[in-house]
Amino acid sequence: MKAPFLIGRILFGGFFLYNGINHLKKAKDMAPYAESKGVPAPELAVKLSAVPLIVGGASLLLGVKPKLGSLAILGFLAGVSPVMHDFWRNQDPEERMRNMVDFMKNTALAGGALALMGVDEPWQARVPVDEFTIGQLKPGQPRLARKIRKLGRKIAA
Repeated sequence: MKAPFLIGRILFGGFFLYNGINHLKKAKDMAPYAESKGVPAPELAVKLSAVPLIVGGASLLLGVKPKLGSLAILGFLAGVSPVMHDFWRNQDPEERMRNMVDFMKNTALAGGALALMGVDEPWQARVPVDEFTIGQLKPGQPRLARKIRKLGRKIAA
């Protein structure tokens, strides 16, 4: 494992994890901007947008299922950027420039997430997770875990 990859992964994943937590903590503060962009139920939308940020950021930071984590981040950026940073609609030059810069930053972040999807798994220096038990419950696992798994199967069906 090369140190630059590990440090970059920690910084990249940590950025999204931090911002996901911030979306939960500051949803009321962020909601008016989302509302100004025409987002329905803006406070709820801000809170829900935290999910791919937290899941994706934690996945990359920990090196657990990083392709799925990268996909979550990519999905977030692809869905949110054209709505929240629609610079092509701004008449005010300063607002247009601010939104264009933010849109381009998100485009670059999406490129980083896409590049990480090309890195073979499993990543070195990851949290050790038994690859064979992910999503599978063993007889010795707690009842609550079994119930959650059963509920997940019902929802997915």
